[in-house]
Amino acid sequence: MDFDTSRLTIIDHPLVQHKLHILRDKGTSTKQFRELVSELAIFEGYEAMRDFPLEDVEVQTPLETTVCKRIAGKKVAIIPILRAGLGMVDGLLSLVPAARVGHVGMYRDPVTHEPHQYYCKFPPDIESRTCLVVDPMLATGGSLTAAIQFLREAGVRDVRALTLVSAPEGVKAVLDFDHDVRLYTCALDRELNESAYILPGLGDAGDRIYGTL
Repeated sequence: MDFDTSRLTIIDHPLVQHKLHILRDKGTSTKQFRELVSELAIFEGYEAMRDFPLEDVEVQTPLETTVCKRIAGKKVAIIPILRAGLGMVDGLLSLVPAARVGHVGMYRDPVTHEPHQYYCKFPPDIESRTCLVVDPMLATGGSLTAAIQFLREAGVRDVRALTLVSAPEGVKAVLDFDHDVRLYTCALDRELNESAYILPGLGDAGDRIYGTL
């Protein structure tokens, strides 16, 4: 499938792939699934924020004064797509405790597979922040493209999408929809089935995170 691979990063670290095989297993418990989603979000956060600029800062150690590095002027907002995206928030907050959190509520029509918004709330200074939009599954791309559009309409310039498992159809839809967004995922799966579920996938991430199977 033809899409802009320069804006797609697949996190192929061995630990990520190991955790992903447990995540896919239908026998994995709700508790372990929830923990793995949070852990994988940390790995993705490292990659999504790899290019943040640094500046020098003077620090007094117990022995002497030295010059260290700190992130220069970046403000971060984490935007989970409800409800499954909430499972990735704590992992990212462990990396950036001062980040603000917005929410986009979507549900997918079971017949048309189109997303419908029921909630949207962003921090008041959202336009000045780097926004990490998180959702474990990227299937058709409908929910993610809608969330990106809401952020662009709010004035956000830097949008980065973090997913755990993605279908080629969804990747193409997102990258074609917005030519500046960057996408991070742990796996690019084979395809969507007729019900718009990812194959081989990992089932319904929201149900598996919250035990509502």
